[in-house]
Amino acid sequence: MQFLHSMIRVYDLDAALHFFCELLGLREDRRTDHEGGRFTLVFLETGAEGDSAQIELTHNWDQEEPYTTGRSFGHLAFAVDDIYATCRRLRDGGVTILRPPRDGRMAFVRSPDGISVELLQRGPALAPAEPWSSMPNVGSW
Repeated sequence: MQFLHSMIRVYDLDAALHFFCELLGLREDRRTDHEGGRFTLVFLETGAEGDSAQIELTHNWDQEEPYTTGRSFGHLAFAVDDIYATCRRLRDGGVTILRPPRDGRMAFVRSPDGISVELLQRGPALAPAEPWSSMPNVGSW
């Protein structure tokens, strides 16, 4: 068995691409517009060698309101080379760090559509560092 992708419906495709590509560092693999069905599919990937898993962003053109976040979807998880640098880039881009990486190992944020994203330090945890080690949790993730 091979994991192929996870699909997320997004209300604002530009905001979702800004979050996942510009801030988180994923890259767009392919995009298809479906005029008849009035939707766009955008497949994102890490670009890392041997990592074929993707996220499929589905943008329904006629969606009039943001989607509600269902309880059946948990989160997306990404291993990152430097959790502090990743969280700093996200925070500087206006993203709230909901569960800061106080332990040098794990953090949680949400996409513009409320999708929970877990960030895990690749390899051993980094040494605790400020401002993260004293930063409280915010909201839910």
